[in-house]
Amino acid sequence: MPSKRPFLENSVNLLEQLKQYTVVVADTGDFLSMQAYAPRDATTNPSLILKAVRNPDYRPLLEATVREQKGKFTGEVIDHLLVRFGLEILKIVPGRVSTEVDARLSFDADATIAKGRRLAALYQQAGIPGNRILIKIAATWEGICAARVLEAEGIHCNMTLLFGLPQAAACAEARAKLISPFVGRIYDWYKKATGLEYAGADDPGVQSVQRIFNYYAAYGYDTEVMGASFRSVEQITELAGCDLLTISPNLLEELAQRKGRLVRQLDRKEHKVVDSERLLLDQAAFRLMLNNDAMASEQLATGIRQFCNDTVSLEQLIESLR
Repeated sequence: MPSKRPFLENSVNLLEQLKQYTVVVADTGDFLSMQAYAPRDATTNPSLILKAVRNPDYRPLLEATVREQKGKFTGEVIDHLLVRFGLEILKIVPGRVSTEVDARLSFDADATIAKGRRLAALYQQAGIPGNRILIKIAATWEGICAARVLEAEGIHCNMTLLFGLPQAAACAEARAKLISPFVGRIYDWYKKATGLEYAGADDPGVQSVQRIFNYYAAYGYDTEVMGASFRSVEQITELAGCDLLTISPNLLEELAQRKGRLVRQLDRKEHKVVDSERLLLDQAAFRLMLNNDAMASEQLATGIRQFCNDTVSLEQLIESLR
């Protein structure tokens, strides 16, 4: 069982207490907003970058990138824009930045490998070592296969849009560096499906991450677990002790403002007994298990569609500036 030891007294805010157990990551493309919270890492995705470039503060960065990449295909311009944001973020955080592969490649392993190599090469050309970047890939079967190849080449991957143990198990077997299970989107699905409110340890999103974390600990996987997509501070505090948690600026602010005792919930050295045998999945078994989980299969599809749509919107915005 995890050692549920309070760490600091009530006078210390929840954010500082959380940092004693968990690596705090900023979940935003708005790199100006993250400085106040001193995260170690940062994550981005197409939706966050689109939101950022619509902000007047970042419009000059977008316009400069379009000018500098004049004559190149729009997809290439986006690659440079994503890396440019990443480079700005790396000036602020001491750790890593996650940069996402085009979601439209989610079912094409070869194209995902090529795009991952391309993004890694752009960072390398800017003088960024490989241990400071993560290539973010949807946790489809094809994405997981791509991650296996990229990891073997020393290009580390963050597996996103992850909603259940089969995806997590396959990612670990592929030796992916990190996974991002989506707490809030799991919660959203169950709330809509059942009409119920969930809180604390009863939250299905929290339970999913806890199960994955304990599974990794039980079977000795090195793949890091980074809870993502939070809806509330309570979801975050229920996962104190998770390897990493990526948190939006508004929730980082709330954590910084709130006091009280934070209790550690997860610990790789004192994990709970797991309820699953080790899953060694081939493609057919993976697809069947994913298909049989209505929440995971629906949320994966929805997430890919959303990221695809936001990438198209970003392309249209770039085209309007040419």
